[in-house]
Amino acid sequence: MDEPTIALDHPRFRSVWASIFTRRLVADCMTHACAMVDTHTEMLDACCQYGSDVDLRERAAIEARGDEIRALLRAEVKHSRWFDPEEEVDADYPSGRVVRTEVHDGGCVFLAHDLRGCAIHRAALEGSWDLRGTKPAICRLFPLSYEDDAIVIADEYPEYSCAHVDGPTLYRITRDALADIFGEPLVVAMDAAEAQVLGAAPRRLPVAR
Repeated sequence: MDEPTIALDHPRFRSVWASIFTRRLVADCMTHACAMVDTHTEMLDACCQYGSDVDLRERAAIEARGDEIRALLRAEVKHSRWFDPEEEVDADYPSGRVVRTEVHDGGCVFLAHDLRGCAIHRAALEGSWDLRGTKPAICRLFPLSYEDDAIVIADEYPEYSCAHVDGPTLYRITRDALADIFGEPLVVAMDAAEAQVLGAAPRRLPVAR
């Protein structure tokens, strides 16, 4: 995409898409009836339909919590393969290598339980443990993503109905995750970029009646 960018004062990320500070997302995805924009067909948890990239360290953390996660999964996937065995080199990830979660019944294997959302996230909530480092970072950041030295919007974001309702900006809904994953200095830099973008936005004046 040919997107306007804002420079970031950060050692790793040097720019961010300006639209991150103005585009919006539904505030609570668990109460939103997800649908595909093109077809208008309902697809709950649509953003998880393709599975996810998982850093090898995250895979190890998920496997370490395997019993707790497995207890939530449907019988047909409890003991199935959760990850594609093929590893890919990707310098954007901490370990430098990633695997893909398996897809089952039109969604990530970790959707295969009796409620909505991610079984990893649910296991953390029910077991009162910190999901950081276990739930894949790329899932926690959605609909943001990153490539090389830029913070960007995931390609598939506009495909989902949650992208076309009023709610918090993409930055505000992912700000805490950005801080957890990349550290407070990135949020300081992003806050400055946000102020620059919003300061430059035209003011909406009331209409005289």
